[in-house]
Amino acid sequence: MTNEQLSQAKDKDLAGSLIAIRRAARAAREAAVRTNTAIVVQRGQKPVRITADELRKAGVK
Repeated sequence: MTNEQLSQAKDKDLAGSLIAIRRAARAAREAAVRTNTAIVVQRGQKPVRITADELRKAGVK
């Protein structure tokens, strides 16, 4: 689903899911910085490893 479709969903849980996913992603980035570990995200169809240093450079605290 697209962001617009999620925001217009009749099911309140579905509509709120994008916010929850973003909150979880932010928490994962913050935990990676705190523990000095990398995270793996998907960009396109490929997994991409992002180190804690890269996250710090991007402004994650």
